[in-house]
Amino acid sequence: MSALFADIAPWSLAFACAMALLAGLIDAMVGGGGMIQVPALFNALPGMPPATVFGTNKFSAIAGTATASLRYARSIRIDWRIAAPASLAALLCAFVGARMVAWLPVALARPLVLVLLVLMALYTMRQKQLGAEHQPLADIWQIRRRALLMGAAIGFYDGFFGPGTGSFLLFGCVRWFGCDFLRASAIAKIVNLATNLAALAYFIPSGNVLYLFAVPMACCNILGARIGSRLAVRGGAPLVRRLFLCLVWLLIARLIYDSLSG
Repeated sequence: MSALFADIAPWSLAFACAMALLAGLIDAMVGGGGMIQVPALFNALPGMPPATVFGTNKFSAIAGTATASLRYARSIRIDWRIAAPASLAALLCAFVGARMVAWLPVALARPLVLVLLVLMALYTMRQKQLGAEHQPLADIWQIRRRALLMGAAIGFYDGFFGPGTGSFLLFGCVRWFGCDFLRASAIAKIVNLATNLAALAYFIPSGNVLYLFAVPMACCNILGARIGSRLAVRGGAPLVRRLFLCLVWLLIARLIYDSLSG
């Protein structure tokens, strides 16, 4: 609890808020806001325990995710046949994934995730029309089964490891359900909202949220999410597809760097 009253330099708060705005903008469009916000918090709060950094990040990020979800819901038709069961499964399995961190070494996940990201990027680049048009599945039972499976797998992954969660969700909605990239991004935001709620259910009661940073960062994240979701709706599926590929390759570069430096 002493972390809540830490003497923090003003410049570090300003830096974190600026990064939160940028993270909210990027995350609203294609996910990946944590790539920006988490390193920024570690830089701004060098003496804080990792749990407090992650809790502060989740508190801020969930505000932007909720804002983007509302914006998408008002602008495009969201397929709740996918979003609802996937969100429920992700919410439950994120708890399980978070619990498994104590028993399984997270480092084991990095090589597998790196391979999956590379395959996902190459497949998307090769399939030029993938996600260009919205051609949803018609079989409701197939939709529900796939949604539960996707939500459970990615929810567990987000609780256990995390990097690339938004990208996996977006790609899954495009590949498994026939969504275009814009609608896939909207569904991914809603499912991601569920996994963030699961994380906060642990971080808030355990006192691992630094509200001095979390509240102003949440406000900046909301502003960024409003801008990002508006740009995504205006740019449509082609813009989201291009940004998605850029984000995936950045994630790949980051994982390679982490592997080499670790």
